[in-house]
Amino acid sequence: MYDMYPYFTNDGSVGLYSFDVNDIYHSTYGALTEAYEKFILPADLTSFLKKNNEIKILDICFGIGYNTKSLLNFILDFKYNEQIYTDNHTYIDKVYTDNKKLKVFIKAIDIDKNLAYLSPFFITSKNNIKNNKLDFKQAKIEKMLKCEKSQKFVLKKEVNILLIKNILDKIDNEAICILKDPKYALYFDKEMIGLFWYLINRYNKKCIELNFFTFLHNIYYRYISNGYKNVSKWLKMNDFIFDLNIDDARKILLSDNNTYDFIFLDAFTPAKCPCLWTVDFFRLLFEHLNLDGMILTYSNSATVRNAFLHAGFYVGKIYTESSGKFTGTVAVKNKSLIKYELSEYDLSLLKTKAGIFYRDENLNAINEAIIERHKIEVKNSNLISSSQFIKEWKRLH
Repeated sequence: MYDMYPYFTNDGSVGLYSFDVNDIYHSTYGALTEAYEKFILPADLTSFLKKNNEIKILDICFGIGYNTKSLLNFILDFKYNEQIYTDNHTYIDKVYTDNKKLKVFIKAIDIDKNLAYLSPFFITSKNNIKNNKLDFKQAKIEKMLKCEKSQKFVLKKEVNILLIKNILDKIDNEAICILKDPKYALYFDKEMIGLFWYLINRYNKKCIELNFFTFLHNIYYRYISNGYKNVSKWLKMNDFIFDLNIDDARKILLSDNNTYDFIFLDAFTPAKCPCLWTVDFFRLLFEHLNLDGMILTYSNSATVRNAFLHAGFYVGKIYTESSGKFTGTVAVKNKSLIKYELSEYDLSLLKTKAGIFYRDENLNAINEAIIERHKIEVKNSNLISSSQFIKEWKRLH
């Protein structure tokens, strides 16, 4: 039986706890906020979209889709602005949206099919947050939720409608059973569930009772029809492909010939899921990144940054204005794209044991084997430990 452990984060979006790795998928300060601050805003999509009419995204560890959802939300809101110099010697902004066709290609990868299939149904903006007492680390979550409320990003319903339309044929009976389970009802958007049932009945994909369909039909027209019409109009004006893959990201990318403008790397921490943080996997990502492309990840780890450098990338940092902190890492081929470079401290830390990276030459090793190999390499290393380095750095600075 498939079990899921959801909770509401402080921005009203749903986060998940993973029983397998005993850790949370999403920051308690806000799952949607985290996606915006660590992936969307640092990508400087405004500048990119003004110069390009095509964008290709690789979303590694799609999960319940916040990074892809935030990207689509940004694109749906985006207006192409042009400054015009008028006769009275002033500048005005001319906004035009209908004369520039945009091509959007998103390749999403995750190992958990249920989370990926259920992604359009999770609530992303809830007021008066109240969590069910599910059987998992609820006390730990509630303690973390006592932090300050985060910035409020609003996700357009059109985003989830877009995803539902693109994965309608993939959603299987196991995912449907989870949608129907009363213990998860608090965390799912009833309007999106109604749309799903409406669509599968409309296209004769499944059979449901007539009176229930009439009820859902009314939900569709009362709450969702305008959003659905907006999506249909947007799809006619633009090209959109959402390619969802359920498998090991290493296996998928070994047979993928695409290159991407942005790669979102959102795997569990290296200590728990090292297979997607190895220097060898990063070399594979190097082959899939465009010359002016960018990899973004939440990790500040010296292990990760050193692996990126040894894979051939230039490496920088992500700065989050709301917290005033560096909260992630970018890896690029074009050094001019780096806004915040690694400091002397950051570079020195890479030369300690903390900078020893994970290895997986054949790109098929299990996590336990990668971790064990890394432990042995760290143990046998003559490099200074990170704790010794930090202590000495503080003494000298």
